[in-house]
Amino acid sequence: MDQPNLKIVIPMAGFGARLRPHTWSRPKQLIRMADQTVLDHVISTFKTLPDLKNAEYIFIVGYLGEKIEAHMQQTHPDLKVTYVEQAEMRGQSHAIWLAREHLHGPMLMVFADTLIESDLSFLDKEEADAVAWVKAVPDPRRFGVAAVGQDGWVTRLIEKPRDTSNNLAVVGFYYFRQAEALISAIEEQMHRDVQLKGEYFLADAVNIMLERGLKMRTRSVDTWLDAGTPEDVLVTNRYLLEHAHDNSSDAARRTGVVVIPPVYIHPAAHVCESVIGPHTTIGADCQVQSCVIRNSILEDGAKVVDAVLEGSLIGRKAQITRRAAVINAGDQTEISL
Repeated sequence: MDQPNLKIVIPMAGFGARLRPHTWSRPKQLIRMADQTVLDHVISTFKTLPDLKNAEYIFIVGYLGEKIEAHMQQTHPDLKVTYVEQAEMRGQSHAIWLAREHLHGPMLMVFADTLIESDLSFLDKEEADAVAWVKAVPDPRRFGVAAVGQDGWVTRLIEKPRDTSNNLAVVGFYYFRQAEALISAIEEQMHRDVQLKGEYFLADAVNIMLERGLKMRTRSVDTWLDAGTPEDVLVTNRYLLEHAHDNSSDAARRTGVVVIPPVYIHPAAHVCESVIGPHTTIGADCQVQSCVIRNSILEDGAKVVDAVLEGSLIGRKAQITRRAAVINAGDQTEISL
């Protein structure tokens, strides 16, 4: 009997409250960073999967989920995607449980605002029941961590540990050889009502699986990026621009524009008499005139004139004019200073 195709489950039904005002009009997965959206960068994480062409995506959507679907149809029309709605925010485990009819055999579970760099080509030969990707961090107390026994197997996932003796932070990227075992553990989690503030967290379901004898190992990553807050988005944008996502050489050919690498300026952007960079992204159809812009992101269609911007996120079709400022302007905002 043939092995079921790998399922890639990405929960993305949250409101993205920490990225408002940008997320009033679109999910945070559609925020631009360098040359692509957050979601596009997440999808590129899977490029090293051994049988990528047959992988199936399960997107758990909610708030503004129709914009996710429209983006996928336009940008990734060849991918096989199933959409499951999570109308009520009841946590990660609940989101996966809603997709249970689609989950058979091997699966990846990936948080939609987490970007890592990892070679996934080993998965077709993986012998463990599950894998949790981790990164050693200086202070793990604001993360979940994986406790590992002397035999190398994970013994428990601990949410926000009180001390720093274990610094293996779980990055929100998991592999399960049998999705059915995870669904069964989630159902047990719900039966026990193991939740926090009305939400069922995946770590608690994994701990139930460990109680049942799950063999889970860890896999370390060096690069772990986030896109959950404006500050995180700018940090991740800087990293992406520094690692093969800039087009500084092309951008520097524009007449009257000084480019300080790394930057990404969309070919359809209109930029003149300006200094751009470093660490700046300018989206399609932007209009930039007489500006100095660094460490910032201008979303598609933004217009900025006579301004000096640093550390700023400018939403789609937002308009900024005149004096220097740090601005966090949502989509279609108009600001005159």
